[in-house]
Amino acid sequence: MALKKRHDGGGVRLAAASAKKDRAAKRNRSPYSAMHTGPGRALTAVYGVFALSATARAGYQVIREFDVAPVAYSLSVIAAIIYIVATICLVIGNRISHRIAIGACVIEFVGVIVVGILSFTHPEDFAKPSVWSSFGSGYGFIPLILPLVGLWWLSLVGRRIRAS
Repeated sequence: MALKKRHDGGGVRLAAASAKKDRAAKRNRSPYSAMHTGPGRALTAVYGVFALSATARAGYQVIREFDVAPVAYSLSVIAAIIYIVATICLVIGNRISHRIAIGACVIEFVGVIVVGILSFTHPEDFAKPSVWSSFGSGYGFIPLILPLVGLWWLSLVGRRIRAS
């Protein structure tokens, strides 16, 4: 924070020059930008990590061994796209991106449930695991929990906005 010396009367008083700008920026920012504070920051970071890891995994699988398990690897690509969309929407933090993020979390949760069930009932289609196979067990079940946490956080932000 830059400090500015201000002379008034006989004494020298230090004032925070950027404090006034910070207050103005907080007043002018979108109420959806609450996604950038507290748990929203952590949620965005986790989605970012999953976007990178799912994209890397899907890219490798599709390039190197797509013919081994095309269904599972195609689902990995879909999961990567959903994680990327969710991450971008959480970072943008406006009304439209908020709604898209909710949709991405819902699609992600439904995908994890459906793929999780199918990976047990039709194991022949999942010769190799995808991100969502066995309810995300390869990722410590985070793919199962993450969309629920995302929906919880997005609903809190939405309620706070409606209340104001």
